[in-house]
Parts: sequence; structure tokens; C-alpha cells
Amino acid sequence: MVVITSEKRDVILDAVRKMYTDLARDPEQGFHFPTGRAACEVEGYPPELLDRLPAGAVASFAGVSYPFAAEVLGEGDTVLDVGAGSGTDSLIAALLVGPKGEVIGLDMTPAMRERLSRNARAMGANNVRSLDGSAEEIPLPDGSVDAVTTNGVLNLVPDKPKAAREIHRVLRPGGRLQVADIVLGEDPSEACRSKPELWAECIVGATKEGEYLGFLEDAGFTEVLVLCRMDYFAHSPDPGTRDLARSLGAQAIVLRARKA
Repeated sequence: MVVITSEKRDVILDAVRKMYTDLARDPEQGFHFPTGRAACEVEGYPPELLDRLPAGAVASFAGVSYPFAAEVLGEGDTVLDVGAGSGTDSLIAALLVGPKGEVIGLDMTPAMRERLSRNARAMGANNVRSLDGSAEEIPLPDGSVDAVTTNGVLNLVPDKPKAAREIHRVLRPGGRLQVADIVLGEDPSEACRSKPELWAECIVGATKEGEYLGFLEDAGFTEVLVLCRMDYFAHSPDPGTRDLARSLGAQAIVLRARKA
């Protein structure tokens, strides 16, 4: 596992915030990874479900696959969306848990939190709230949520084992986790790892699949199961990004797990 110094960590997080601030404020400017409704549909989001969301939520979407394929959310659940962004997944979760449930959209980018709140109001989703924070330090009590969803986020996190422990901590016993994320077939070079902009593009911060599953199991998760895989970066508009992803064997996975 690559060692991230505190100085490098700050640079990486600044690059991630900048990238996703740009996506929140100007989703049409073009990015190196798939975004918006086109990305949603390629990744398996049902169009009829997207039609129920505000256009602003879908326009700034930057997830990597369809985590709801894991089917772990139930009516009345309290759900934490880690790295909620503009709220595509938070708002879908709100529809699934119903008015008796609650969805907490956690994000470290102010522009995304603002967009999430605006989109929730536009949809009339009174059971959705935004929360400032990161996956490495989730500002919620132990055992406070029934389920966690996250989409294309842990690959951006410098300390992935800590994030896995934090997610495990805030789940109630028996709580469920659904994840869509990027994993690699080959480790990036240190030269690639040293480029914060490549972290922000969801490639070089990712880890091999076995290592990723190991983080979850070491944190205490059981029944960790990969449900599907897809070539997410094949849909990137940038040839350089496609080539780099191909050279590293990058792909998106969807998995589910449980807290014992």
C-alpha cells in the first residue's frame, strides 16, 4: 500500500475539492471521466428513476456504477451517503427509504453540499440533509445508521483502511453497506501516484481489488461480495484517461457487505 504523507494528503484533497467544485458549478465544461445523465444510463441507472430526480442532481453526477444493484436499502432506514456530491444517490435513497426514513449526504466540498441541499428542496425530499465531513472522519455517533452507500469515493481517499473503519463504526450491528468504486489490476507507478490531478480523476488513488476487499474485511465487515464489474473508463471522453485506465486494468465494481 502506498504511503501518503500529511503534506501529500493535503495536496490530494485540495485537488479533489477543486475538481468536484468545478463539477458542481459548471457540469457542462467537460471532464476526463464520464459525468451527468449519460454516465448514469451507461452505468445502469433506470431512466424512469432518473426522471424522478431534479435535473441539477443528475447533471453533476460523477459516480462510477449503480450501487443500488446491491439492493440493501429498506423502507424506514437511516442511510449515510458517503461522498454524496450533488445528490443523485442520496435522492434515490430517499425514494427507497420513504418518508419514515432519513438520508444523510456527507461531502467535504461546500459547492456539492450546497447543490445537494438545493436539489433535495427541489424534489421535496424533506428526509435528506447534507453534512460536512470526509470518509476518514465521519461526524456521526457510533451505530447511528442502518445502511451506507458510496459511489466512486474511496478511491479518492488517502487513508482507505481508516475510511473503512469509520463506515463500519457508524453502522448499527447488522447494518448494510453498498459500494460502487474503482479497483485496479496493476499498481500505478510512484510517478503516477505523485500527481494529485490523477487522484482526482479516480484512477491512481485506487487499489487492487483484493486489497480493497481486505480493507473492508479488516474493518470488521462480513459477507463481502462483489456483484458486478464494468469498464467505466471506456466511456471517458479523454483518450489519455482511457489509455491510462486500460494500462492499469481499472474497472468499476459494485459490492455489498454487512456489519456483523
